[in-house]
Amino acid sequence: MWTPVPKAGSYLGYPAVRDLDGSLLSTCLDLPLNNIGDPFARGTWKVDSHEFEREVLAFFAKLLRAPGENWWGYVTNGGTEGNLYGLYLARELHPKGMVYLSQDSHYSVTKNVRFLNMRHIMIRSQPNGEIDYEDLRETINLHRDSPPIVFANIGTTMTEAKDDIGRIQAMITDLAIPNFYIHCDAAMSGAIAPFLDEPPPFDFADGAHSIAISGHKFLGSAIPCGIVMALKSNVDRVARSIAYIGNLDTTITGSRNGLTPLILWQTIRSLGHAGLAERVAEALRLTDYAEEQMTRSGIQVHRNKNAITLYFPAPRQEVVGRWQLATNKGMSHIILAPGTSRELLN
Repeated sequence: MWTPVPKAGSYLGYPAVRDLDGSLLSTCLDLPLNNIGDPFARGTWKVDSHEFEREVLAFFAKLLRAPGENWWGYVTNGGTEGNLYGLYLARELHPKGMVYLSQDSHYSVTKNVRFLNMRHIMIRSQPNGEIDYEDLRETINLHRDSPPIVFANIGTTMTEAKDDIGRIQAMITDLAIPNFYIHCDAAMSGAIAPFLDEPPPFDFADGAHSIAISGHKFLGSAIPCGIVMALKSNVDRVARSIAYIGNLDTTITGSRNGLTPLILWQTIRSLGHAGLAERVAEALRLTDYAEEQMTRSGIQVHRNKNAITLYFPAPRQEVVGRWQLATNKGMSHIILAPGTSRELLN
């Protein structure tokens, strides 16, 4: 039996915004936009949005403190593809490397390492969802003959916990391991962290080699998408020229969505740095309010530092179903994404 699409107001458990603007998108639906190839190279096919894509990437390069001209990226199909790309680069740089991921890493990560046939070890998580640094240190030390490839969570799926890549790097240095790679899965938090008064260490200046961010989460997009950014010197090692398209093959997929860069471009241009900063501040204020109200109601609510995610013992199934609450191991959460109102929360 066909079920009607639920109204936008009926979800609180997933990072989906409610203030979407599809005005630019609607004017381009009669164009066969295909961002095939490298966004920084000019190919035979020219009905694309590469120019807009480059502006989006330049904005994030500055936001993520990328090094000079040594950065590269593209607009992906979503966070899973961005994480796959980061792991792919790590494998090409360190074919004998060992991937370390935590129990709280996104479910797609184990799928990605199987795709890439990469050796991997799962590390314990702390109760708040952050990686257990002692377990990580001991495990890396046991396999010190293999370059460590650390998959760091900058906002875990259920609790929005953030792994400290500064601490991880110091640990690897202390173990006297010269070759390593750190990829940051910053799906939702990557668009939030740069605007915090005390941002977690996660960007290029902090030592990340690649970073993946989702476009359809905190930023907002009617079509799932994302951004992956990496050091250009590493990307150059996997690039190859393709005569058929007159372009470079540097991305995971060949043909890529030409509409999603327009959506991200419109969001960035309409809000600007100041608007995005206020977007973050408002989400944090709303989370403060929700946390206060839930605590007053006797709910045992938990929250990581600067998170817009609140997690708590799972309520009755009818409540979980009505509000589409993500639930795992007896815990549910709500995410105070942009566009959520106090009236809806009440």
